[in-house]
Amino acid sequence: MSNVSYVTEEGLKKLREELVQLESIERPRISRQIAEARDKGDLSENAEYDAAKEAQGLLEMKIAKLKDTIALSRVIDESKLNTSKVQLLNKVKVKNLANNAVTTYMIVSESEANLKERKISVSTPIAKGLIGKKKGDKVEIKVPSGLISFEIMEISL
Repeated sequence: MSNVSYVTEEGLKKLREELVQLESIERPRISRQIAEARDKGDLSENAEYDAAKEAQGLLEMKIAKLKDTIALSRVIDESKLNTSKVQLLNKVKVKNLANNAVTTYMIVSESEANLKERKISVSTPIAKGLIGKKKGDKVEIKVPSGLISFEIMEISL
């Protein structure tokens, strides 16, 4: 991982809470599973031991990745955001010109993306196509299913 990730204060707090949970609850739980499996005897034929060791490896990898993400995160000063053009943390109301459906998306960092809440990652094709555009602009965005034409109706915080 080598890219800086811009997050909200709330997003960084969630990342830190997840790290604490993994380190203080999940790590000791897996260590107990390994100890219990070890106590059962011959490790060469102990499937429980192998499974617990594999889970430990995956957990440590997840913890390391999360630490990297936190270290490379930069909190955005929301007071310096504006709505003259689409940028990170803006809510963008768009109209699909093919079916006139109106949708509002919030453009967020990858770690905060949640499609159910209409928060899309800045790295998605739609977000990339909207970044830098202004209210009233019409954009064609290439998505996996083809081209979608949008009109930017509104930009807000």
